[in-house]
Amino acid sequence: MSVRNPLHFPVDAVVLDIEGTTSATGFVVDVLYPYSRARFGELLTERAGEPAVARAIAQVRELTGEPDADAAAIEKTLNTWLDEDRKATPLKTLQGVVWSEGFARGDLVSHFYDDVVPALRAWHAAGSALYVYSSGSVPAQRAWFTHSPQGDLMPLVSGLYDTENAGPKQDPASYRRIAEATGVAPGRLLFLSDRPGELDAARAAGWYAVGVRRPGEPYFEQGVGDHAQAGTFDEITVSTNGSTV
Repeated sequence: MSVRNPLHFPVDAVVLDIEGTTSATGFVVDVLYPYSRARFGELLTERAGEPAVARAIAQVRELTGEPDADAAAIEKTLNTWLDEDRKATPLKTLQGVVWSEGFARGDLVSHFYDDVVPALRAWHAAGSALYVYSSGSVPAQRAWFTHSPQGDLMPLVSGLYDTENAGPKQDPASYRRIAEATGVAPGRLLFLSDRPGELDAARAAGWYAVGVRRPGEPYFEQGVGDHAQAGTFDEITVSTNGSTV
């Protein structure tokens, strides 16, 4: 899908990736990962009966093929996945539990690049719906946007999607599910991400897609293939309901 100006998009909604796109991957890896690693053991031993925790434990056992894995074995698996930066759904679920509580306690405050929040506010004010699609769990996303240095950003967001309620981020079917769930036609959706495989999947589903390339991010040198690219959000304009921002 092409447009005359590669960074001007006639859309009704913008869907946002988080790591490397709205926010620094380094913050997640250096701050949030160690925070969750230090708390997995307690979560697995003392709160295994909670529905979200129990579901994640069952998923870990299924993915590893170890139906009798105890808390110690599951914690070891989670830490291995952390080291590998695996986007495993049960890992993201348990991280979301830990992070949500950390944000609520004030232990954690999220990170956004300086250009992001002004652009989100401008797009929202102009009538564009904003959604999030991240490998991080929906509770983690909600905590991230609620506890930002710029205040509570959740009023700007119309919906949250992760690998559990939408599917894998490099599968076009996931983007079709999101389009159906939001009620926005695929050709009126714009996806922003730093990962070429995700951009390819969004485009295959009929969306517009822009690769966000920020120096220092893991995918910066790789580039975004043949997708339109931006270094900051303020390079992107969207038009909806007759307004252009």
